[in-house]
Amino acid sequence: MLSPLPADTGRRRLLRAAVLGAGVLPVAAAFPARASAEALRTRQAGSRGAPTTGVNGDQGYESAGSFEIVADFYGPGPSGVVVTDAGRIFVGFPRHAVNHKGATLGELRQGKVVPWPNAGLSLPSSAAPADRLMSIHGMTMDTQGRIWAVDDGKLAGQPLQPGAAKLVCFDPETGHLLHRIILAAPALLPDSHMNDLRVDLTHGQAGTVYVTDSSFGHSPALVVVDIATGRQRRVLGTHPSTQAEPGFMAMVEGVPLVYTPGKPPRFVVGGADGITLSAGSERLFYAPLTSRRLYSLPTALLADPTVSEAALAAAVRDEGEKGTADGLATDAQGRIYITNFEHDCILRRNTDGTFDLMVHDPRILSPDGIFCTKTHVYCTLGQWNRLAGFNGGQDKRKPPYHLIRFPIDPVVAYDAEEKL
Repeated sequence: MLSPLPADTGRRRLLRAAVLGAGVLPVAAAFPARASAEALRTRQAGSRGAPTTGVNGDQGYESAGSFEIVADFYGPGPSGVVVTDAGRIFVGFPRHAVNHKGATLGELRQGKVVPWPNAGLSLPSSAAPADRLMSIHGMTMDTQGRIWAVDDGKLAGQPLQPGAAKLVCFDPETGHLLHRIILAAPALLPDSHMNDLRVDLTHGQAGTVYVTDSSFGHSPALVVVDIATGRQRRVLGTHPSTQAEPGFMAMVEGVPLVYTPGKPPRFVVGGADGITLSAGSERLFYAPLTSRRLYSLPTALLADPTVSEAALAAAVRDEGEKGTADGLATDAQGRIYITNFEHDCILRRNTDGTFDLMVHDPRILSPDGIFCTKTHVYCTLGQWNRLAGFNGGQDKRKPPYHLIRFPIDPVVAYDAEEKL
């Protein structure tokens, strides 16, 4: 998908090498530092929050920001991720694109993906769809430290089976299944793709779960689930805030791609997808995958089953542009992190509406699941745009797939010659 590069553009040769497979190197190895005082000052300024790309920097060709590769994955591609306060890492490996035989939910332990909470639930089996994990996609942690996940229920090439789509909640310490809520009609449609979720413990007797149904067809919506009763409500199914935008064009790996309803998609498209709560759960933020807009709703209205569809629609707030995005996550300060699949980067939307570039690198392909700890932001890179279904039947993914993380606060810059 990359055009030939002139022989004298060494910087672009490095970028291309990283995209085509040299990406397992550390950032410093993939993009050697220039041995000049000006370059040193630029790197130091970047670590203090100054821009490192754009008109005052390198024009966006080189890596920016400080991040590290936490794990490389071969075999199934990763999607959702949760990291506990103790540093335990849990990753989801959905089966809706490729019906793989590995764990769909696993914990990373000493170089292995260990099926979690156990092999019986996480690995393929003959158990009924309601009694096992089919295809874990979005994941999150609630304010009590419990792990929640969306099981979209879909196996590649097979219709969605009754009981397959569900919400599950686990105690990370014991692995016990605390909640299992089967999603069903009319909240669930035959072409539903229950994609991601957030859990609000400030509304409802036991809390409320908000789910984005990005849809495998053309019927996206938000789904609201009461944890105590399991009551489910599908909302905003025809509202612009949940819909993919016809004619939307994205630049993916340098190629202009247009979404045309009724034609086979050439890149990952969908309706309501990214979702996150404000720091205090007062507002729910969400965005269609095939859109550059960000929307929000008051959770007090969304969680109330007596509020009409018309009242909800009237309460939707257009938060403005945020770029293309798959995953959204919020840190303790209320800032929203946005995975941008067009520019191979992750942005941060500050509480005043301004944006910061956190990391940018050609290896950040299809940034997907994103999760904030107290100190770092974790993100999975699934290369979903390279799936065979978007490339004329040719699977162009190039393992390994990465799990990366970067610090929420800037890396401290030191200079031994700086005056005290």
